[in-house]
Amino acid sequence: MPTIYTLKSQLSCLIKSLQGRYRLKRLASSNPLRIVIGSSGIYDKGWIGTDIEYLNLLKPHDWKRFFLPNSIDAILAEHVWEHLTTDEGFAAAQQCFTYLKPGGYLRVAVPDGFHPNPNYIQYVKVGGCGAGAHDHKVLYDCTSLTALFEKAGFRVKLLEYFDRDGNFHFVEWDPNDGTIRRSKRFDPRNHGEELNYTSLILDAYKPH
Repeated sequence: MPTIYTLKSQLSCLIKSLQGRYRLKRLASSNPLRIVIGSSGIYDKGWIGTDIEYLNLLKPHDWKRFFLPNSIDAILAEHVWEHLTTDEGFAAAQQCFTYLKPGGYLRVAVPDGFHPNPNYIQYVKVGGCGAGAHDHKVLYDCTSLTALFEKAGFRVKLLEYFDRDGNFHFVEWDPNDGTIRRSKRFDPRNHGEELNYTSLILDAYKPH
């Protein structure tokens, strides 16, 4: 028999879902249309925050409810794909590809499997000791994540990443196109040239 705590939690999730659906339905015609996947209430002005309760990457019906194919200008997903299996990650990439406009893009950040600091790897690996790592399904590197999105039809541009030799690569990117908070510039754990916490970040473009 459900406890009072369980019932309160279920009611809270239901209210959050209904509020999110209403807000997304109201804003789905925004121009430009830019959405954040799994925002947990954190997103910049000009973006629409969403959460899994009403916009699940793996449920086509959720997307059909709010969007037309080829209608979204940009999608931002910070530390989402590592919570999906490889097959789920590919299906999610295909979902985004369907709804992005030609020329639109998906900005993705995940923990970086080529990060040279063993403490970082211990923190973010599958089953690692970091926050949320108990639910991590895959630890991507620049090669494997690029391959996944290229397989889904995207053109990929890497923005921040370590290569397999532990060298860090950085391409200047505009936070107005989607802020990644766990990044070289914006993560407070980084000091000067000391990169204690970075992400593997890429832009995946839908070809015209």
